[in-house]
Amino acid sequence: MALSVLLLLLAAVAQAQKAPTATTDRIEAEALKAVFEKLDQKAEWNTTGDPCSGAATDSTDINDSSINPAIKCDCSDQNNTVCHITGLKIYDKDATGQIPGELRNLTHLTHLNLSHNFLVGTIPSFIGELAAMQYMTFGINALSGSIPKELGNLTNLVSLGFSSNNFSGSLPSELGSLFKLEELFIDSAGLSGELPSSLSKLTRMKILWASDNNFTGQIPDYIGSWNLTDLRFQGNSFQGPLPANLSNLVQLTNLRIGDIASGSSSSLAFISNMTSLNTLILRNCMVSDSLALIDFSKFASLTLLDLSFNNITGQVPQTLLNLNFLSYLFLGNNNLTGSLPSSKIRSLRNLDFSYNQLSGNFPFWVSEEDLQLNLVANNFMVNISNNSALPSGLECLQQNTPCFLGSPHSASFAVDCGSTRFISGSRNSSYQADATNLGAASYHVTEPLTWGISNVGKFMDTPNGTTIINNARQFQATLDSELFQTARMSPSSLRYYGIGLQNGNYTVSLQFAEFGFEDTESWKSRGRRVFDIYVQGERKEKDFDIKKEAGGKSYTAVKKDYIVSVTRNFVEIHLFWAGKGTCCIPTQGYYGPTISALSLSPNFTPTIGNVAEQNSSTSKTVVIVAVAIGVTILGLVALVGIFLWRKKRRKLSLEQQELYSIVGRPNIFSYGELRSATENFSSSNRLGEGGYGAVYKGKLMDGRIVAVKQLSQTSHQGKKQFATEIETISRVQHRNLVKLYGCCLEGNNPLLVYEYMENGSLDKALFGTEKLHIGWPARFEICLGIARGLAYLHEESSIRVVHRDIKASNVLLDANLNPKISDFGLAKLYDDKMTHVSTKVAGTFGYLAPEYAMRGHMTEKVDVFAFGVVLLETLAGRPNYDDVLEEDKIYIFEWVWRLYESERALDIVDPNLTEFNSEEVLRAIHVALLCTQGSPHRRPSMSRVVAMLTGDAEVGEVAAKPSYITEWQIKGGGTTTTTTGSSSTSSSAANGQWSSAPPPPRATSSPKMSSPFLSSVVDEGR
Repeated sequence: MALSVLLLLLAAVAQAQKAPTATTDRIEAEALKAVFEKLDQKAEWNTTGDPCSGAATDSTDINDSSINPAIKCDCSDQNNTVCHITGLKIYDKDATGQIPGELRNLTHLTHLNLSHNFLVGTIPSFIGELAAMQYMTFGINALSGSIPKELGNLTNLVSLGFSSNNFSGSLPSELGSLFKLEELFIDSAGLSGELPSSLSKLTRMKILWASDNNFTGQIPDYIGSWNLTDLRFQGNSFQGPLPANLSNLVQLTNLRIGDIASGSSSSLAFISNMTSLNTLILRNCMVSDSLALIDFSKFASLTLLDLSFNNITGQVPQTLLNLNFLSYLFLGNNNLTGSLPSSKIRSLRNLDFSYNQLSGNFPFWVSEEDLQLNLVANNFMVNISNNSALPSGLECLQQNTPCFLGSPHSASFAVDCGSTRFISGSRNSSYQADATNLGAASYHVTEPLTWGISNVGKFMDTPNGTTIINNARQFQATLDSELFQTARMSPSSLRYYGIGLQNGNYTVSLQFAEFGFEDTESWKSRGRRVFDIYVQGERKEKDFDIKKEAGGKSYTAVKKDYIVSVTRNFVEIHLFWAGKGTCCIPTQGYYGPTISALSLSPNFTPTIGNVAEQNSSTSKTVVIVAVAIGVTILGLVALVGIFLWRKKRRKLSLEQQELYSIVGRPNIFSYGELRSATENFSSSNRLGEGGYGAVYKGKLMDGRIVAVKQLSQTSHQGKKQFATEIETISRVQHRNLVKLYGCCLEGNNPLLVYEYMENGSLDKALFGTEKLHIGWPARFEICLGIARGLAYLHEESSIRVVHRDIKASNVLLDANLNPKISDFGLAKLYDDKMTHVSTKVAGTFGYLAPEYAMRGHMTEKVDVFAFGVVLLETLAGRPNYDDVLEEDKIYIFEWVWRLYESERALDIVDPNLTEFNSEEVLRAIHVALLCTQGSPHRRPSMSRVVAMLTGDAEVGEVAAKPSYITEWQIKGGGTTTTTTGSSSTSSSAANGQWSSAPPPPRATSSPKMSSPFLSSVVDEGR
């Protein structure tokens, strides 16, 4: 018996061994490769070369965070021999570009997750051809255009998401064909118009998130016939009343509706049967009703109730405060009357009753520890006997009994919001600290009683929401950067109060800066913070967006001034979240109003308080100064000295303003800050030196390691070139371009601050004295990265840029050997409509294109030529000119063409590369020879170069050897390392990791020397 079993097992094993191995469908494999290459992704799971292998076919869940990007495959087709890709995830990778067209060939996809990236363009209509699709999301990208109606063809869809994008128009009615749809996530998508009636067919819908759009009309009745458990409709333009048949949604656990500003009022009756709710938000919904009509004792699962900013009347029911699981209760800004309930369950720790008509005595439970209770703006009579259990100052924040009514004691105040310390501003203003940790329903009044603050709201979907945020970066467009390094943030309603002010007209100054959303091509830059601003109850700003106000920039100060009238010795500044803006970028629960600083100053001459004392002091000072000036006038020498000093300062100021007029105001660092960061520009931190001056490694206050580039007084890179570098890099952002953090324009030595690149410049890494061992795969990725960076500059950025000084020393390598193009001091903006631009020659010989060197004709093909030279240097592991080599190898062009013509092209490869992909190397050599053709018309575009290097496009035949090499060989010439024109040798890498080789000598005039290289390019330099 045992023998029979053994024989059966052996037979099964033999049969299994004979079974063919399943492989990925060829068309799908090629499509996947193209998608990954266009989105610059790598197959992290792939270990065998076939996409459908490893984690793609085992039991690993595609949502496993340890594998990203990821695919899943089904290998059951054709008797288990063919695998089809059924799942694709590229999540949170900051992938850039458009949705690749090759995606349409993945026809077996059931799961597609492209969320949390920076994809641009539209959702292509071919997505509607992927008929097997069940779960699909494009959430948090930069997609735009209309939603394609072809999505209605995906009748197997169960979940669809495209939240947080830049779409326009309304939802297509064709989505009503998605009969199986259960989840729809479209919040912050940019949509508008009425919800189409065809959506009434989506009766399987369980989750709908549609906040922060511009949907109009009434919320459709048909939603009441769905099978919803989660409904979110905040921050739209819906009209009241709320549909009564929402009462049918008895399975709802999460209901969030808000910000209905027009139409007729609504009743609370429809919620009576929604007893499964754990979160109920009907905030700012024009609800007019009494809480007594609802039996809250049935809402046993309720944890958060927000009915604030409505017209709810009557008393607060005792049953509401007895709910076992209720933790947050927001009933502020209503018309509640009577007194507070006599008892409360202890687990209810956050209660907001502010801005009602409540009165009477305080119940015993107000003295509980760790209680957040906001009773601001009611009618309580607060005195010494009943105020001991509450934060002090509440008596100054009641409706009809403000403190110091008719007896003012101040005429100004200023607050640095969220700060822990007193700060002196640039205009003799003194900002007080504001460090009180405010909870979900709390207030604080200063001592002495000068100003106060009230905060209400809970950051949803996050356990650790904070009301104070900070960032140590330098801020633009302000002389008081320190003011903006802290800010106070609120999830709902934030108010500041001025107390005991002298009556009269004042200027209220509110200062803001956004620093939660980076200025990068990342999904984390896609956030929008939107709120309303009220002063003295009057709305001054609707849908105020700090970053938009700052011209689309973060870390940029914005100041808003308003003239207000104080008539009752009291002022109120209110920042209100009306449901607009993103909720979850860069983290969950990151939204709502924020403010960095505020101040209130009189538009009259005060007669009381600190300002009056200052005026008196100022008058005395004027007398003293007048006497001092009289004495000073008698000192002629001193006067002349002051005159010369001021003249010098004025000159420096004008120079600085000239630079500002060229580049705007980037992140400004002080000279002292950079001096501290570089340890007083210590020689031990010196990274290198170019024609412009030295570069130093530094560490900023926020911990970032940076490279500080200095423009010396003797630099041939003038201040306008320096400004060009700031302007260009500020306007172009790509993963293969060096990142500019900011600059310092003080004094005679302007400074640029760049990200620090750990592995220095490419020339140093390849053929420096301490060169790195870089294998072929890394070299290939370096070349591909440079090509992608140039393709972006030439064709993809909002401005068309020609770098003009591409060379190995201007390519920097980070810790992972990712390349970044640097040094934009010679960059030129270029108009698509022009065939070329004539300009003075600037750059470095050995990399100069013929037409540019001889005629000054500049197009993007100048950069293509230089890239070809860098590509050859990277392949060969040597510079383009090396006089220590044998004579026939000194010049890289001559040497490469001799090997190529003798069919020994692979001999070009660096001897240190013992292993390499011959096909990739030959392709790279052909591309390099195409890029260095004499005529610019024979050189490919950089996007074509990228396609050829990756194998997406055929490499065209290399034309005959350029005549500039032929004539050069006949005349016995060679390349030169002399620079020319008005520019010196271009400074090397922008971050300071420069080649240790000395720079070539500089020419003092235009290139009139008899160089064989120059004379031979005349015929081809068209």
